[in-house]
Amino acid sequence: MESPGQLNQINCEIHDRSAVISLANVSRRNAINVEMVGEIVDTLTAIEANRDVNAVVITGQGPAFCAGAELGHLMRASEEEDRASEALRSIYRVFLRIDACPLPTIAAVNGPAVGAGMNMALACDIRIAGHSARFATRFLTLGLHPGGGHTWMLRRAVGSQAAMVAVLLDEELSGEEAARVGLAWRCVPDAELMDDALALAARAAAMPREVLISAKQSIREMADVSSYADAVERELPRQLWSAQQDEFRDRMAKLSVGNRRRS
Repeated sequence: MESPGQLNQINCEIHDRSAVISLANVSRRNAINVEMVGEIVDTLTAIEANRDVNAVVITGQGPAFCAGAELGHLMRASEEEDRASEALRSIYRVFLRIDACPLPTIAAVNGPAVGAGMNMALACDIRIAGHSARFATRFLTLGLHPGGGHTWMLRRAVGSQAAMVAVLLDEELSGEEAARVGLAWRCVPDAELMDDALALAARAAAMPREVLISAKQSIREMADVSSYADAVERELPRQLWSAQQDEFRDRMAKLSVGNRRRS
């Protein structure tokens, strides 16, 4: 993987075929700033260019996943409109970049994920929560409307009623509660969180890379497909394409050999 340059706000390590991005602004509970945004954006670009990496895990160092955006960015949102918009968009950029990643992304939520930090977790495809995880919007408590696509992502993840409770009532969800309402895939003991996240990433990483990317794209597109027949037609050319790939032929050949040996 080509180095994205000096990293001060995050760390990045490769575990087999999975990349782990760790937020490392520990003294500020991994709050998001412009430098962190740039580092994550550049690191994801480098990861995606590395054909030996098939999955990405995002987590936080220390006791927090991410405490939100640094307060200076929120304060600049109260300035004149052009500068305010620029200040907010500079943070939104990281959510959009994670969302655009073609590889499977897993948030290993090891502690509080608050406001913009919750957005970072929501931008990932899969969320695993440790027992210490806490999900809180906090926007309205600050007198601030949610931003960064928060209401859209949250509603799609948990449905209208749970999103209303989380945002309008500022209801904090524990890791176990997040798993119960579908915000997290599951909740595990803190000591098992990274092992569990890496095990899930390894399962994705074992898949053929281009088929994995295509399947993720299909799953996301299905949100806008209105009928079963349309879904069949949407998948058909991609399945035909995958059947023509060497990876499919190789795996089928191995499966056939294995079946002959068992029989």
